[in-house]
Amino acid sequence: MTAESGTSAPGLAKEGRRLAVLLAMAMFVLVVDTSVMNVSIAAVVHDLHTTVSGVQSAIALEALVSAAFILIGSKVGDLIGRKRAYVLGLLGYAIGALAMAVAQSLTAIIVFWAIVGGLGASLLLPAMQSLIHGNFQGAAQRQAYALVGAAAAIAAAVGPLLGGFITTYLSWRIAFLLEDVIIAVVLSGIRLIHDVEYTGSRRVDVVGAVLSVLGMGGIVLGILVWQEGGEAVGLLLALGAVSLGLLAWWLVRRKRAGKAVLLDPDLFKAKLFRSGVSGQLLQQIGLGGTMIALPIYLQIVLEYSAMGAGLSIAPLSLSMFAVALIAGKRAGKRRPASLIRAGFALFTTGMVIVEPIVPRATSGWYLVVPLLIAGSGLGLLVSQLNNYTLAPISEERVSEAAGVNSAGGSFGLSFGLAFAGAILLAALSTGFTSMAQSSTVLSPAEQQQVAQTLEHDAEVVSNTQLQKQLAGQPQETQDEIIRINTQARHIALQVALLVPILAGLAGLLTSFRMMRLPDPRQSGSDEQMVLG
Repeated sequence: MTAESGTSAPGLAKEGRRLAVLLAMAMFVLVVDTSVMNVSIAAVVHDLHTTVSGVQSAIALEALVSAAFILIGSKVGDLIGRKRAYVLGLLGYAIGALAMAVAQSLTAIIVFWAIVGGLGASLLLPAMQSLIHGNFQGAAQRQAYALVGAAAAIAAAVGPLLGGFITTYLSWRIAFLLEDVIIAVVLSGIRLIHDVEYTGSRRVDVVGAVLSVLGMGGIVLGILVWQEGGEAVGLLLALGAVSLGLLAWWLVRRKRAGKAVLLDPDLFKAKLFRSGVSGQLLQQIGLGGTMIALPIYLQIVLEYSAMGAGLSIAPLSLSMFAVALIAGKRAGKRRPASLIRAGFALFTTGMVIVEPIVPRATSGWYLVVPLLIAGSGLGLLVSQLNNYTLAPISEERVSEAAGVNSAGGSFGLSFGLAFAGAILLAALSTGFTSMAQSSTVLSPAEQQQVAQTLEHDAEVVSNTQLQKQLAGQPQETQDEIIRINTQARHIALQVALLVPILAGLAGLLTSFRMMRLPDPRQSGSDEQMVLG
């Protein structure tokens, strides 16, 4: 459906409906991809003989690459054509999924799934928004945005269940191969898309682009290097912080000189926009921390299959989907800021309840109520934050603002994944060493051996696997090592869950500032806000 046909028809015609469905399928793949990876951590670790921390790093790196390059990806789409950027983005994602289907090492996953796939996402997301806006108009445009938004929400809700089912009863490789099948179907309908001409400035802010990548990349890579026990952590973190500071200075300077800028710094003069982006960042940090800690707990500590982990996480994702759907339709005259405040309060409450449950739970049933509470909070946030952030932005600047909003969310997700994972491993290392050295059962030689072994391997070894490795050791020694393994993991997971809790508390404080601001008034059309 072209812009012209969208104007003459009250809704989606047959061709337009097919195009909208194909765009929705592309969005479904983008969202479900990480969910599959999260619930397949244990299976990937086992099949590739790698470590949990290595898979954690790949997941965080994929989100980071998407965040770091999404502003650049938007500009690339302007220069080479939105349709071409859309195709290249899909192909990048297809290469990443294919690499997962055939990978024999973690290196292949990092290079092709995390980096190439992340670059694909950075091209695909902004191009998709522009193409929907340019290929549909009026009621057809609203329906297309609604369909794509619904696909993202459904993927978030069913992703853990779908990924868990396929991983448990078939293979995690099959799950990623199915993503390629969906992408092939989407590309088969590429002729339906009419390219959207870019009429703005074609000048490129190269320095701003480099500083944005160094800033976000330096911080998250510093955390990932720390997680892996590497060197130069402080240097990477300093590089990231300094680069972000220089980026802010550079953008203001270029704007005053009337030159091309990566993004307009005047966007941040709007208090509503600043507050909304901050809320989006904190929500995604909380989500990222939760979605790396819980799957590890379920698969490594409770020793659940991917299907069991998916079912246990389902209360979080399904309540998020249901509440977002209800709140989006029935918010009524309630202030958006009040719903955002309630969202952060519920999310934080749910995660606080999880904390004391972790060392006591013997099954995922113990998590149902707190995850329903936390998921309801996330649902309220999902239903309100994007529109709150973008509503006051004028129509001609909404695409740029949506790019900033998406970059902030993706950076928050990658930071949450990386930081919670790093905190988890640091606490594990400290706990293993401390408990082994204070043991009255283990001899000094055994204490040193256990501390060294667990510090390197315990993160990926369940108690069942550890018992097999300890076969032949005295029963008293086996029992003591299992005790250390169990207690250290519980403590480490509780420490890691502090990341989403602190993010939720920070978001709650931000929401109180939102309450003191006037409610946002719509400057552009509703349909432009859906993919922000």
